[in-house]
Amino acid sequence: MGSCGRRAWQELLVLLSSLCLGVGAAQPTPPGPTHSPGSQLKFRLAGYPRKHNEGRVEVFYNEEWGTICDDDFTLANAHVLCRHLGFAAAAGWAHSAKYGKGVGRIWLDNVNCAGSEKSIGDCKHRGWGNSDCSHEEDAGVICKDERIPGFKDSNVIETEQSHVEEVRLRPVVSGARRQLPVTEGIVEVRYKDGWAQICDQGWDTHNSRVVCGMMGFPAEKKVNRNFYKLFTERQQLNYRLHSVSCTGTEVHLSLCAFQFYRGNASAACGAGMPAVVSCVPGPLFASGNGHKRKQRQQQQGQARIRLKGGAKVGEGRVEVLRSSEWGTICDDRWNLQSASVVCRELGFGSAKEALTGARMGQGTGPIHLNEVQCLGTEKSLWSCPYRNITREDCKHTEDAAVRCNIPYMGYENLIRLSGGRSRFEGRVEVAVGAVEGAEPRWGLVCGEGWGTLEAMVACRQLGLGFANHGLQETWYWDASNVTEMVLSGVKCAGHEMSLNHCQHHGTSLNCRKTGTRFAAGVICSETASDLLLHAPLVQETAYIEDRPLHMLYCAAEENCLSSSARLANWPYGHRRLLRFSSQIHNNGRADFRPKAGRHSWVWHECHRHYHSMDIFTHYDILTPNGTKVAEGHKASFCLEDTECEEDVAKRYECANFGEQGITVGCWDLYRHDIDCQWIDITDVKPGNYILQVVINPNFEVAESDFTNNAMKCNCKYDGHRIWVHSCHIGDALSEEANKRFEQYPGQLNNQIS
Repeated sequence: MGSCGRRAWQELLVLLSSLCLGVGAAQPTPPGPTHSPGSQLKFRLAGYPRKHNEGRVEVFYNEEWGTICDDDFTLANAHVLCRHLGFAAAAGWAHSAKYGKGVGRIWLDNVNCAGSEKSIGDCKHRGWGNSDCSHEEDAGVICKDERIPGFKDSNVIETEQSHVEEVRLRPVVSGARRQLPVTEGIVEVRYKDGWAQICDQGWDTHNSRVVCGMMGFPAEKKVNRNFYKLFTERQQLNYRLHSVSCTGTEVHLSLCAFQFYRGNASAACGAGMPAVVSCVPGPLFASGNGHKRKQRQQQQGQARIRLKGGAKVGEGRVEVLRSSEWGTICDDRWNLQSASVVCRELGFGSAKEALTGARMGQGTGPIHLNEVQCLGTEKSLWSCPYRNITREDCKHTEDAAVRCNIPYMGYENLIRLSGGRSRFEGRVEVAVGAVEGAEPRWGLVCGEGWGTLEAMVACRQLGLGFANHGLQETWYWDASNVTEMVLSGVKCAGHEMSLNHCQHHGTSLNCRKTGTRFAAGVICSETASDLLLHAPLVQETAYIEDRPLHMLYCAAEENCLSSSARLANWPYGHRRLLRFSSQIHNNGRADFRPKAGRHSWVWHECHRHYHSMDIFTHYDILTPNGTKVAEGHKASFCLEDTECEEDVAKRYECANFGEQGITVGCWDLYRHDIDCQWIDITDVKPGNYILQVVINPNFEVAESDFTNNAMKCNCKYDGHRIWVHSCHIGDALSEEANKRFEQYPGQLNNQIS
């Protein structure tokens, strides 16, 4: 009886368990388990353009390749992924699908690694396949080019490398070997630990155009094939690619159709020879001065496109000139083909990146174009199909930008930093006497006269972005055995590619303080602020006030009146002041902070506030020929966030000795009714003038763009009233419109059309 009961009980358990399994099968299946053994996962780097140690991260899970979302992504995540890929560590990571958008599943989201995990599956995440991202948020990594010793790549899917990453031009003409940029040579692709050639059978100008674009050149030209045939007949060749067929619009050779040679390819290519390309450099990189002048002359009067806000040459927000006014392009449908047309039009190569979402800072003024759709063959962006903008279409948060391929010039090998806490700072050391085959002599730069503009050029040459500070003393970075001053009198405009392009004393060194503590230094930054004045507000708020002298004692103490005020019969009489409001926006990618730290701010008892910058703005009244007839200045007695754009939080407030600055997306308002917000025009005679306001006039604080720091207005003063009109930012108009503005004949009456 007992055994029968036990058997019945077991049968009942089996029945119940089968019912439970049936119910379970009816439930929706989850996207996948929350963890997975590392051995089942495979990883690869994908996307373009990229090197072998960087790219979009793709993970093979559940028999399907997918990507990882960039939400909450960190360097620790990148370390774990780079180790999966056989690299020792990560050097950085990339967001917003820098290497192009992937396809298929987004396997991981909100990944949070400590950095020591053996598998990405061991890190915290939302669960496999559980994501609220789109492929526009695909994460990428940049791994250190150092392999893990003995690493065996179990993730190799094909035995042969099936993509082309690195391409170079190898010069063979003796003169060309020493000259940079290399504009002509044999096309070679990276293969294993060396370089291999491409068979030129079927090679045409479309292929050459793509290679030249990759090398940073806007166009290709014919090459003497017979010379190279004689040369290569005596060479040991190793062919890798053949049957290359490009359309000419590709931004990378890997996007063209081609075939690989398999196995031993030394006897391949038949009657062909290695592909040879000759490129035409853009104006900035043309070696002959005569050629450079000729190209500049051709471009004069035709420049209808420019790049703004980029740290490096060949990158920036795209701005176009239309109806004599510069404006931006909306990023709807912005892609590499349209970006490449921009790059080539400006004298660079094809585009490395087509950036969206105002990645190079927000522009101002009109947004001229939307949905630009170039084929890639156009000579100018204006030849591409586009849609005119409507008010609802776009905002400046959608400004399009580009990063272009530029020729390798080797400038970064002639400069280095020493002694800093990170690679972004240190004492500047430059190489002199660097000739082929000889070791360069390293020396220091004299700190006298060294400022923000010079630091901007040094940071650009180093490839480290913008300058945060230019330092004239570097005693705290005394960590190098380099002690000799080799460069003095450096004076840069700020746009140069190398310190050697700036004015300097050359071999005639002239430095009063030659000790190493007085050597120049820099602190660089990947981002910078960008201040500009809201021009319409100046025009709307300008008026004249006759202010009694007894109310101006504090203003006189801060030098806010013209020099003749000292001779006035104080406290009797008055001064005539042109007053207006200033609204100063930060449209850059970093907060604007005063150069001086809080410990060195100056307290002014009269106005009872701190000055964080001695001169924050210059106010001038100029004659049409540029002669100054009245001037004023404003110290930054309070830099703070008065108002901000939607979704931007205020960070700076002057009250209670608070931190001063202007946050990205915020503005500081100086009202017309506060002291020193004026120009003393007591001594100005009636006439037609130009009102000019310049922010950050002494370049005390680094910005991404100083050309938009000035604002100008036409004004007519009849001795009693003033009319201010045509206010605009200094670089907002075409050269022709600026000339018309400066040659303005003046108002004959008070009717301003």
